[in-house]
Amino acid sequence: MPARLSVLAILGALLALPLPAKDKTKTSLPDFVLKATTVLVVVDPDAGEPLDQPNANAIARDNVEKALMEWGRLRPMMDGSETDLVIVVRTGSGSSVRPTIKGGPIDQRTGVGQGTDSTIRIGGQQGHAPPLSQTGPQNTGPHISNEVGAAEDSFAVYRGGGQYPLDAPAVWRYVAKDCLKPPKMTAVEEFRKALAEAEKPQQPNKKP
Repeated sequence: MPARLSVLAILGALLALPLPAKDKTKTSLPDFVLKATTVLVVVDPDAGEPLDQPNANAIARDNVEKALMEWGRLRPMMDGSETDLVIVVRTGSGSSVRPTIKGGPIDQRTGVGQGTDSTIRIGGQQGHAPPLSQTGPQNTGPHISNEVGAAEDSFAVYRGGGQYPLDAPAVWRYVAKDCLKPPKMTAVEEFRKALAEAEKPQQPNKKP
């Protein structure tokens, strides 16, 4: 019996030892992301606007569009069915539950006029934009709700150019506190880094 306990004790000690860390490999992005030139930026359809900051998500959307314009690689557009990518943004509240207002014209727009230090963008939407998801909110009129969601800002990238792009899984996502706030715009910067990393030539494996 004591010998059996000794064996179990040795096995337990071995299992408690830290395992060697695996080599980290970069997450490859789909080829259509690397080739993308146009993008639609929208507020998460499931998000409500906080009562104390009723334009928070709309402002975050505008800031992301301006950061993309400064970057110059992706051109923001007004119609997701005609763009290569769709980026969905949502501001966090710092807590998991917050009172919001949903529905109504808060996040809807028929035109846009934006300017940065080096670019100007003017555009319009002809008619109603096509739905991005087949499953929309049941109550579309303005109403107060206690929203349960992430406390941090979120930035998610989907494939555009088709019907209901948001019904497919996101191909890249970044969630962090204040990642949609200028001047850093961390979410856009991290997406730029992810693209640059994915485009690096693959290093051949060295033989031992």
